Parts: sequence; structure tokens; C-alpha cells
Amino acid sequence: MSRFDIVIAGGGIAGASLGAQLAEHGSVLILEQEPSAGYHATGRSVAFWEETYGGRLVQPLTTASGPMLRFPDPDFADGSFLSPRQTLHIGRASGTRARDQLEDEFVDRVVLRRVDPAALVPGLRPEWTIGVLEPDVCDIDVAALHQAYLHRFRGLGGELRTACRLESAVSDGAGWRISTGQGDVHCGLLVNAAGAWADHVAQLSGVAPIGITPLRRTVVQLRVPSLPSPALPLVMDLQSQFYFRPEGRDRIWLTPHDEEPSPPCDAAPEELAVAQAIARFQQVVDWPIEAVERRWAGLRSFAPDRAPVYGFDPARPNFFWFAGQGGFGIQTAPAAALLAASLVTGDSQPSSIAALDPALYDPARLR
Repeated sequence: MSRFDIVIAGGGIAGASLGAQLAEHGSVLILEQEPSAGYHATGRSVAFWEETYGGRLVQPLTTASGPMLRFPDPDFADGSFLSPRQTLHIGRASGTRARDQLEDEFVDRVVLRRVDPAALVPGLRPEWTIGVLEPDVCDIDVAALHQAYLHRFRGLGGELRTACRLESAVSDGAGWRISTGQGDVHCGLLVNAAGAWADHVAQLSGVAPIGITPLRRTVVQLRVPSLPSPALPLVMDLQSQFYFRPEGRDRIWLTPHDEEPSPPCDAAPEELAVAQAIARFQQVVDWPIEAVERRWAGLRSFAPDRAPVYGFDPARPNFFWFAGQGGFGIQTAPAAALLAASLVTGDSQPSSIAALDPALYDPARLR
């Protein structure tokens, strides 16, 4: 039987980032049920670093992660994971209340400026008169970030087993006996970083679920030859009906901002959501669509209060939750991993995350 100090269920951005922190403190194994890590939500994200995205409970994690993504340690990465983008939040005349709520929620926290949206997006239809610019938003190189964490994890002696599903876990007093398709494993601490499968992993481990709900998000790639510039901002509806951003020359990534409940699965886009995305896009700009080149879907996983869940289970102190990151797990990964690692090891929080309050994310709030 293999023995480790810590086993992490899930090899996406959550498991990889936390594994890269914990491997300094002991032997760590990441179990990934798919043939490659990051197959599900991590590999399907339209990732950007945006401080307003996710609300006030997520914003401190995003803000703290910004410097670490922009200026990573040279031993971790050769350069920044961020590239400038900006977000333009737009609305029709009926969107003044949504604009005011956005500004009020993040006053003195995030830089926001009222602008004329037509000045920033050529071809914007005239009814879109409300504009709020969030200038510090950046795109994230998700693949590079995920691979950097896995590289660091392996470099510190961590082991990743792919195509290795956690089938059951039994707490035996001294730790956990975990059955997998590749044999049994024993560990002292089991970390649940399984994304959409987080409640399922808890149940397989005899731990009560906490209500992590997977929600499907649909994305389409459109070829738009009349796209004015690949440097246009991310355009986000103030009333959460869509967002889109250029993806290189003549292409955009677009979502109808859907959140359809789904069982944990290999998510696929539904035609209705694709049609809604295109219809909403055509109501925003007058750019002709030449082709729908790709379509895909991913699962964003939320706790009932939509805040992340980081901490020991109140009834099983050798079971640690690192889940419920919604659509914000990539932009918050550096700070979240440091915070969770400090909780696991009992060390004080590093200065880069000293302002974070771990009580906001404690799973005990959901019991």
C-alpha cells in the first residue's frame, strides 16, 4: 500500500496549486480521475483576472492574487501569467440600477470609471448607453499557470496519478485508507479539491456533503471578420446576460452567462444556450458573424452562498475542503492556495495574504 502524508482528490487548478504549496511540508499525492489533469473546468475556462468578478467575498482573493500572477517568482515561471485586457461593463437605459450596485459594491476597493461605451466598442448598437470601465482587468494564461503549479509540485517530490479515480475512503483513526483503480493508498489528511465532484468525493469518504452545485456554462467561438481590434476590452453585461472578448484576430469567445444545474459530468453545450448566446451578441454589436467555429461547456461549482469553501470539515478534522470556487478558481488560485496551505500546516498567513479572513470561507458556516 502506498503511504503519503496528504492525498488531494482533483488535479485541476485547485488541486495543483494547493499541491504545489503543500509538497514543501510532506509527501503529497494528487489523484486525478481523467487521463490528464485540468480536463474539466480548468481546461475550459475563458479566464481573466477581474476584481469585480465574483462579488465582495471573492474580490479579496482576486486582489491578493494579482501581484503573484503578474510578477511570479522567477523560480516558478519565466514571466507574467497576465496580459492587459480591461473590462467594459455595459447596459441599456434600464441598467442604471445595476451600474449603481456595481459601483457601490466595490467603492474604495476597485478602480471603476464611467465612460461612453460607444467610444470603446466600434459598432456598438445605440441603445447601449451605459458604460463602466474596469481598466486593470487582464487575460490569464491558464495552461501556463496550471502547468507551472504541476511542475513545481513534481519538483518538490509530489506525485500525480492520472486516470486514477477515488473509489472510496475510510477513516481508520490514524488517517485514511483510500481505494483507487490503481490500488490502495493510506494518508493522514484527505483534501477534497474535486470541483464538480466535491460533494460526491465527500460522500465516498463518509463525509456529509455541503451542497456544492455544478452549474453549466456555455462558450462559443465565433469568426467575426469585421472585429475592429483584438485589443478591444472584455464586454460584460451589467445584468449578467452575456460577456464576450476577442480571442486573437477576427475571433471572439462568447457566453450567454448561463448557469444551468448539472450533475458532475463531461459537460457539453446545449443548442439552446448556443442560440441564446448568438442572439444576445447580435443585439449588442453590428458585426456580422461568418461562422460558429467551436462550442464547449464547463461546470462551475458553487456552495449555497456562492463563496469558496476552504477548511477542515467540522465533523472530520482529517478531511479538508478546497472547493466551491465557482468560475473564479483560476483568478484566485495563488492567494487561495496560500490561505489553504496555512490552514493545513497551522503556519501564519504570509504577508501577501495577511488581510484575508479565513473565517469567510470556513465550511462550518454551511453546517
